[in-house]
Amino acid sequence: MNMPIPSPAVPAHDGKRRFRTIWISDIHLGTRGCKADFLLDFLKRTESEKLYLVGDIIDGWRLKKSWYWPQSHNDVVQKVLRKARKGTEVVFLPGNHDEMFRTFLGLHFGGVKIANKAIHTTADGRRLLILHGDRFDGVVRYARWVAFLGDGAYALALLANHWFNIARRRLGYPYWSLSAWLKQRVKNAVKYIDCYEEAVASEARRCDVDGVVCGHIHHAEMRRIGGVLYCNDGDWVESCTALVEHFDGRLEMLNWAEIRGFSMLQPTVDAT
Repeated sequence: MNMPIPSPAVPAHDGKRRFRTIWISDIHLGTRGCKADFLLDFLKRTESEKLYLVGDIIDGWRLKKSWYWPQSHNDVVQKVLRKARKGTEVVFLPGNHDEMFRTFLGLHFGGVKIANKAIHTTADGRRLLILHGDRFDGVVRYARWVAFLGDGAYALALLANHWFNIARRRLGYPYWSLSAWLKQRVKNAVKYIDCYEEAVASEARRCDVDGVVCGHIHHAEMRRIGGVLYCNDGDWVESCTALVEHFDGRLEMLNWAEIRGFSMLQPTVDAT
């Protein structure tokens, strides 16, 4: 994965970083793997004219199996709604894990617009297709039972990764992501990511736009594919990344845990 680079932008007098647009996805509220405290810190320290929630914000799949909803997850929802009330244009594009909200496409709830996809025009005139991306995942689209099985395996991998890193920390070693390593090393995983990225880029070309912003595969990246700018904003389970647009139209990937110096093993952070 191309590692996101911390923003050189100087914070405003109130300490907040201001952007024209912010894209975040794959938060998975309702799961133990969600880094809700990190995200709440990000939301409190940033402002934008537009905020795109690019799917899998709430994990309906996991909540159906067992209810998990701590206060920090509720705080994230309340913070997003507060931004909408204060004038931020918030657009929510449901993914496969929160597909129950696709019933309400075209409606507004608490100032948040729900849409299947969107076209965003940057300050420098580029047109970007915004979508979650699950419909370009053959497993989710044609073999949902495999997707559900994979979701369970992913949860187990996160749990194993947690305890493995606790042992590493006690031995003086830094955090290490098992799932990120597997995505880079396992041939089929790399092939799956490449096929997904190519499919999403092809959809952007079909829509005659300059680029695409998506989520779904928890793999933050920004690169050109056949003349199309492909941007995946990552997730808030492992990478804690967001895609941002500066006021001149420049796009940048932020790794918030890296910028703030958070350890992925921290249970909570002070987001004041």
